[in-house]
Amino acid sequence: MAQRNLACAADLATKLPDVADRLGVTTEEAASWRDAAASMYIPFDDRLNVHPQHQGFTDYARWDFKNTPEDHYPLLLHYPYFQLYRKQVIKQADLVLAMYMLPDAFTPEEKARNFAYYEPLTVRDSSLSACTQAVIAAEVGQLDLAHDYLAEAALMDLRDVEHNTSDGVHMASLAGAWIALVAGFGGMRAGAGSLAFSPHLPGGIAELRFRLRYRGRRLRVTITSGHAKYELLDGEPLPVVHHGKEFELGKKAVERSIPAVTAGPRPEQPPHRAPYSRAAN
Repeated sequence: MAQRNLACAADLATKLPDVADRLGVTTEEAASWRDAAASMYIPFDDRLNVHPQHQGFTDYARWDFKNTPEDHYPLLLHYPYFQLYRKQVIKQADLVLAMYMLPDAFTPEEKARNFAYYEPLTVRDSSLSACTQAVIAAEVGQLDLAHDYLAEAALMDLRDVEHNTSDGVHMASLAGAWIALVAGFGGMRAGAGSLAFSPHLPGGIAELRFRLRYRGRRLRVTITSGHAKYELLDGEPLPVVHHGKEFELGKKAVERSIPAVTAGPRPEQPPHRAPYSRAAN
């Protein structure tokens, strides 16, 4: 993400010389941004076949979740950072967020392995985590888990999930509920290339419908358990990708079938930090 931001900033400095001059951005400075972007990479652990969230992370000892009292969460309020940062424990989804923001940088197999690896380590001490985990859980086929994370994000304040709503509303988590629905169960990706969707619904949701604006167009997407319907409400025709296959969306609505989901066992979560359970609440 930082790599993309630096590269984009350097390109803008070249394309908008007047603005760059007004801001005091020199050619040398823009070149240094490109050099920094080119030097960034995501490490890979050949032993575990996962991406460490930083170099050496997978060599650390795992946090002792078993002997961590339930009332010692959030961990950051009960343990010093020097103790947390030298163990395999994660406040909120980090590498998992990278897989959402940079989907083409990881293969489907890598996404599934990474997600399964980081789930038992992610304590979600931040309300920003559940929505991101919902997106990738849905992408790797863990639809029921994604549904639980959606509930956690959406009900953060309505059910006072973290017992701190009295301190203020979790606005980012509420926005994250939209992300969990549209990017998670809708499978929408709108980065490089065509607007893409890979929808799948969990058993507890019969239909998902949402609208969006994209590059001067207005679209409506309706998803059921077996089909997706795409409608262009306003604007010029545009290419749309459905589960890897591109079509042109024009005045006539387009319906596509949704392939079946194949997923492995549901990953574990840290003790005392299981996702908000819809069934129990």
